[in-house]
Amino acid sequence: MRIRALQYLYGICRFGPNDPAPSWVTGGEFVSVTRTSEELSVVCPQRAIPESVPSNPDWRVLQVEGPLDFSLVGILAGLSATLAQANISLFAVSTFDTDYLLVHEADFKTAVKALRGAGHEVAGD
Repeated sequence: MRIRALQYLYGICRFGPNDPAPSWVTGGEFVSVTRTSEELSVVCPQRAIPESVPSNPDWRVLQVEGPLDFSLVGILAGLSATLAQANISLFAVSTFDTDYLLVHEADFKTAVKALRGAGHEVAGD
């Protein structure tokens, strides 16, 4: 797989299930807003998150270059298994076109090394 590392640090925020999406969540290279019956999750550039908002900071984003065909099997499973074998936790987000893997900044270099060792091409690191 070809994977591209996005440039900035990202944060993950959790809000209540009925909270509106925050107005400070705007465009950028990557933003994810996901609502379930239990929560509203927001992933966005860390610099956009107000200090008053609790968040889990310091994530790097690895974008699988797509678009990926829906008939492809095991893309996310293979990438996450590679990271699991390197003892790296991840936060995954999928879109219509592709998958995104978020890894902590402290694990980023190890994650890139593990992915390359498994035969994947990683750019932008």
